[in-house]
Amino acid sequence: MSINSNFDYLFVFLLFSLITSMVSSKNPVCPFDYAFHFGDGVTDIGNSVRVLPPGFTIPPDFWPYGITFPGAPNGRWSDGLVDFDFSEFRLIFVAPLMGFPHPVPYLSLRPDHKSDGEAVILSDAGSPVLDRSFFARHRIKIPGYAVSFGEQMRWFKTYLDTQCSRNEDLGCRKAIVRNSLVMLGDIEANDFGYALSQGKSIEEVLKFIPSVVRTVINMAREIIKMGAIRMVVIGSSPIGCYPYMLTARATDDPTAYDDLGCLKDVNDVIRLKNDLMQHHVENMIKEFPNVDLSYSQFSNGVLQHLREISQGPYGNTTLRSCCGIGGKYNYDAKRFCGHEGVPVCSNPNDYVFWDGLHVTNAAGYRIAEILLSGDIPTFNCTMPPPPPSEMATV
Repeated sequence: MSINSNFDYLFVFLLFSLITSMVSSKNPVCPFDYAFHFGDGVTDIGNSVRVLPPGFTIPPDFWPYGITFPGAPNGRWSDGLVDFDFSEFRLIFVAPLMGFPHPVPYLSLRPDHKSDGEAVILSDAGSPVLDRSFFARHRIKIPGYAVSFGEQMRWFKTYLDTQCSRNEDLGCRKAIVRNSLVMLGDIEANDFGYALSQGKSIEEVLKFIPSVVRTVINMAREIIKMGAIRMVVIGSSPIGCYPYMLTARATDDPTAYDDLGCLKDVNDVIRLKNDLMQHHVENMIKEFPNVDLSYSQFSNGVLQHLREISQGPYGNTTLRSCCGIGGKYNYDAKRFCGHEGVPVCSNPNDYVFWDGLHVTNAAGYRIAEILLSGDIPTFNCTMPPPPPSEMATV
């Protein structure tokens, strides 16, 4: 599979009306002015590189991150763009043509920042749903740049406070939330990934599921009570297929793997979690009949793309990292992508996984394409205006 980074603008526009895109209601495309995303590295466009104090660096600060697009590190854990850029806003390409700003990572905003409409990304790579005290009690390590969903919620409230003066009542904050699209989901399933990759048993991690689901659902419910009327809750990815997990939990037992070579017990944990989350979202739909609420099963797109790659000419790359070194899956946690001496593949487009924990630019595009072919909520968005003539002929 080979996808050029200069994607077809017309194709982007045709898909735009089918996806959960954020554009201003001042333009007759979508009836809301703001969008907010709570999540992890799949939707982080630059928060994780800003969390730590000056002087601290993390892999996305270095080559070869960003080599496909824009040609240098850009705050994303990828060789280019991430799934979020393709599937949820499309503003990276669409916004400039329509006169709207790009989505912005929350931590890039000035303390006095104000806006009458924008997409604010609260997602942070490596973020777990549960807070640090939970992991400390279970003796599980999480990176210093990873913040919990609770911290992202505090960022969200601070953002609202910045937009609304102290003299204004809650009506101002409620108006912004009501005039927005909210998306949240632990796509990377970090709460489980940290534990399982550090040697915790499946039985122990299964006990985490109720806490993770309850925290996300309570967060969604709180945001709805703050005024939200449009929301998407997103399921977790099948991390039993990811190189970091396959390396950490490698076994000689062939029955531990499915036909793709993924760890069955790990993906069973994800499946149980996703099923429970979907059940609760369906209950919330009944609880809040006036809210346009939906659930997105992200794992379906990942699994379908893995199957496509496994049956194509690049089948030998299916579960290997493009940027990495060592072992069956080209992954070593002690010699991570971006470290000196760690090689990168010649064509990231032929790979699903970039650094062992995140997917490549090309894979993100294809996964989004798969998801867009299903039932996607439109939130009363309409087809955008035709692109300029020079774009239509690209």
